[in-house]
Amino acid sequence: MAQPVYFTPGPSELYPGVEEHIQAAMAAKLGSISHRSQQFKSIYAHAVTGLRKLLALPENYQILFLSSANEVWERAIQNTVERESFHLVNGAFSERFFEISGELGRSATKYKVPDGEGFDVAQINVPTTAELIALTQNETSTGASMPVADIHLFREKASPEALIFVDAVSSVPFPAFDYTKIDAAYFSVQKCFGLPAGLGVWLLNERCIQKAELLLQKGLSIGSYHSIPSLLKKALSNQTPETPNVLNIYLLGQVVEAMNQKGLDLIRQETELKARLLYTFLETSKTFAPAVKEAAHRSLTTIIATTHLPASEVNNFLAPHHMVVGSGYGQNKETQIRIANFPAHTVDHVKALISSLHALDLA
Repeated sequence: MAQPVYFTPGPSELYPGVEEHIQAAMAAKLGSISHRSQQFKSIYAHAVTGLRKLLALPENYQILFLSSANEVWERAIQNTVERESFHLVNGAFSERFFEISGELGRSATKYKVPDGEGFDVAQINVPTTAELIALTQNETSTGASMPVADIHLFREKASPEALIFVDAVSSVPFPAFDYTKIDAAYFSVQKCFGLPAGLGVWLLNERCIQKAELLLQKGLSIGSYHSIPSLLKKALSNQTPETPNVLNIYLLGQVVEAMNQKGLDLIRQETELKARLLYTFLETSKTFAPAVKEAAHRSLTTIIATTHLPASEVNNFLAPHHMVVGSGYGQNKETQIRIANFPAHTVDHVKALISSLHALDLA
């Protein structure tokens, strides 16, 4: 029986080779090893070294592993915000980060536009008192994307002490960030890295670390075992404070190695080609249309379409074709579909999906 191709925006299609890597991990009994062993340290170092190469990460950045990208929201506020954060909001996930800051007792302010719209950066005034600026490069709930060049502009718009955090949960490794213009980025492995869920990755520079240490010196609570100092202390010796998701860290190392062998330039070129194919179809379809109206703010990795048919009916039609797309998020569950365009999705996968959706147009 043919297995479906998952175009869902996370969990999504597994990256090629993951099944074999899982089998190899089980054969080596990696589920039984100590997270204080040299074997685990080597697994950790392999994943981190590969990510540094893939993302061209500067030496002043550290890589921390958490339970999910969502956890970063809470840890970021606890560790780097004493009083105030500022959030750009255009969807459910950017809104949730804003809410978490308030739930943790900080003064959170936001600049909000309608869901699915982009931002006119020139019109945004960043409060000089904001300690953290929360930007969402790729809003997974709506398919709105912030151009990387616009993200870089906030370094000049923010106060010199402010930390710029970037949600790239469903787009890394595609965006070509200038890491001197931001202070932290974070993502989940079940999206563009094509892995099972259960691992978040936090990239952060020395300014974030120094802010956490400053708050700690002031006698403020910054959390416990997953505070930045606690995470960093173990990370520097290729470990984690707690027993981690050893299997996923191992798998991440294997996938990143494969991505480095393929080359990020080619991954980006393929991502752009597949996105062009999908948007070209959506713009001429009778059933579907791009949900994000302004092309400059359309995500290339999470492509969202409005649909005249309920999303559940679309998936019922696709089932015999062995494909699954994501339903819309929240209140748009049946009025939109979300199509992941991740490195695990080949050009042939996308062409086959477009052919099937075109057949639905003609049905």
